[in-house]
Amino acid sequence: MSRIVAVGSINMDLVNHVAEFPLPGETIHGRGTEYLPGGKGANQAVAASLAGGNVAMIGAVGEDSFAEPLLASLRDRGVDVSGVLRKPGTSGLAFITVSDAGENQIILSEGSNGRLRPEDLPAEKLAEADAVILQNEIPWETNLRAMEICRTGRAKVVYNPAPVKPIPQEAYPLIDLLVVNETEAEGLSGVPVDGLEGAEKAAKELLGRGAGSVLVTLGAQGSYYLGPDGGGIRTPAFPVRPVDTTAAGDTFIGALVTAEAGGMKTADALRFASAASAIAVTRKGAQASIPTRDEIERMVAPSNG
Repeated sequence: MSRIVAVGSINMDLVNHVAEFPLPGETIHGRGTEYLPGGKGANQAVAASLAGGNVAMIGAVGEDSFAEPLLASLRDRGVDVSGVLRKPGTSGLAFITVSDAGENQIILSEGSNGRLRPEDLPAEKLAEADAVILQNEIPWETNLRAMEICRTGRAKVVYNPAPVKPIPQEAYPLIDLLVVNETEAEGLSGVPVDGLEGAEKAAKELLGRGAGSVLVTLGAQGSYYLGPDGGGIRTPAFPVRPVDTTAAGDTFIGALVTAEAGGMKTADALRFASAASAIAVTRKGAQASIPTRDEIERMVAPSNG
């Protein structure tokens, strides 16, 4: 079984459901509030685990009442939490508003995620992994140190720079797979991305900066992958009716990493990840929406034959 380490955020998501997002200064009635475990790092760890990976989480929770439910949600989904630290203060929080159209708006309060330091990283566990997944909800210096550690071993670095912020030029060669959505691809590359053609141009720009390979996710339009040899793969999305897009991208990444680490060819792994993401958007919540490997394989099967 592939060994995967997710280094990143662990949040409690406070989710409000509304018919439509409020305008600036407008007060509206919500349709209820839920408390759901999330965080991009934790979501990607859960997605990788449920897709069949042997997954360890490296991160931090606070000393508040949210800490234990957050850890329990990871444990219950097969994730090793022995590398999750307790930090003084609050756990990370995400304030999420979900509309009837299935779109979401998110405000992050980093809490303990912002206190995960480079010296907190277990070097041996990272270097010996098959893949290490990173995002931007922890300090950049911690991400950079994780990348450097991976270079001392065999771990493949999968980096999802969300929320998007500039990547120093010297860090690009440390990234084996850069995963970005349309907004992130445009923000990093400076190339307008409004579809497949823009995604291809942005991917070429980012590959040229030194990333090993680039994947641009395009929502309902699927995804575009550009490999180290310059060969591109366009993967269509599975047609579904979205209920909640929270964690759709995280589900895609976790499933993709597990599939590739397990020896699946890139094109097949992309289709596998696309199916996982499609299932996730038909369900509410973050970790609660993430499918199992059996569910993913059932969705993929008809397209295989």
